[in-house]
Amino acid sequence: SGTISVDSRVICHENIHAWKNMIGYVPQTIFLTDATITENIAFGLGFEEIDFDNVKRASKLASLDEFIMNDLPDQYNTIVGERGVRLSGGQRQRLGIARALYRNPKVLILDEATSSLDNITETYIIKALDNIKGSCTIIIIAHRFTTIQKCDNIIILKDGQIVDEGIYDKLIETSKEFKKLSLTN
Repeated sequence: SGTISVDSRVICHENIHAWKNMIGYVPQTIFLTDATITENIAFGLGFEEIDFDNVKRASKLASLDEFIMNDLPDQYNTIVGERGVRLSGGQRQRLGIARALYRNPKVLILDEATSSLDNITETYIIKALDNIKGSCTIIIIAHRFTTIQKCDNIIILKDGQIVDEGIYDKLIETSKEFKKLSLTN
């Protein structure tokens, strides 16, 4: 029970749609269609509705543009294959980030978006997050500590309750739960 407020404004039935439109979401597994890079970034829009400058902007922020321009035969017009089979896991994740950024969200939620990636690919994702830091609120749900090291605030949950919060360096020094989770006790 209770309410959810954003900037002192209660989210209710009348404004929930507007609030949802401010959120970009990147799941652990990105759904891709057998279409072009451009169409997958601007997912849900008809080809004539796509803002190609915005596709390019989102791709650059997601650290994907260089790969598209240098490594793909048809660049932004390259077909990715069913479920993105022609792309690596990291490339699919970055495409998912570009998709979320295409709509200029105020809040970006990454739900275990790096959990199945190798360390090099995770570095690309973290670089992409650094590119957008400050332009929106980023919420990262993660178990990998390398993903959260640069976060402004880390919240540790246990059994549905907040047990500690703070920056990485403080938590590694003072939080028993954080040390236990990081295997550095």
